[in-house]
Amino acid sequence: MEDKKEKLPSTIINYYPGHMAKTKRLIKEKYNLIDVVYEVIDARMPKSSMIKDIDDLIKDKPRIIILTKYDLCDTKITDKWVEYYEKMGYHITCLDLTKNEATSKLVDITHQLMNELQQKRLDKGLSKKDIRALVVGVPNVGKSTLINRMAGKKVTTTGNNPGVTRNLSWLKTNSNILLLDSPGILWPKLDDEKQALNLASFTSIPIDTLPIDRVAIYILGTLEKYYPNILKERYNINRIDDDIIVTYDAIGKKIGAIISGGEIDYDRVSRTILEDIKQERIKGVTFDRIDD
Repeated sequence: MEDKKEKLPSTIINYYPGHMAKTKRLIKEKYNLIDVVYEVIDARMPKSSMIKDIDDLIKDKPRIIILTKYDLCDTKITDKWVEYYEKMGYHITCLDLTKNEATSKLVDITHQLMNELQQKRLDKGLSKKDIRALVVGVPNVGKSTLINRMAGKKVTTTGNNPGVTRNLSWLKTNSNILLLDSPGILWPKLDDEKQALNLASFTSIPIDTLPIDRVAIYILGTLEKYYPNILKERYNINRIDDDIIVTYDAIGKKIGAIISGGEIDYDRVSRTILEDIKQERIKGVTFDRIDD
């Protein structure tokens, strides 16, 4: 069991599977076919889930930032990020993909952004073209769900785990937009402690990439700092004790994580905390803060 105040080393993990490097290479190969980029990020971590080297990948292509899982975030905090990105000049929209009409605003923004391109074609006597949009983001931010919503049917596999999509493929929608689906990508070194822990907390990197108790304790600490009401309602504790074992004992008793002899199953406690996020039993949270 890790001490909750222990710091991670400056270079935390090197999680960069071969398919991610391949994906970046394939995107560069299709660069000239792309009209606009949909950068999908998780509304619960609007900073941590942005791809660090995205500008090197998409260069000067028009970009729309799409905050998915808006129904799961702390909208008050996430809206501050929206304002922050808008001031930086980004086109941005928040989506609750549980709703059928969720993508209509995105479609409108896309066509508005492509008006000049389409007008140039009309001026040359050509007809309007289908807009080709690259869908890119870190793993498990809802890219496949977004695509299925835009297509009006299930055209790609979804899953609450990173690594579901493995190939690049063009997919049709009902709105004259072709989507280039891509696997989730990261960058070679996750050397920012909080960013890596946020990605792990919201399953954008596999559960075993970091010690599971370290991630679980980080989640508890974030809830204690920003959402003590959730800590109380979910785990029946008011604060995290300096001795993390005391806290784990209390949570273990609350969730029934008890093994033979009355001992607490600490691994089960950690996994339950992560599953509470993954299975959306914990909602209304945003871990990234503007002033952090």
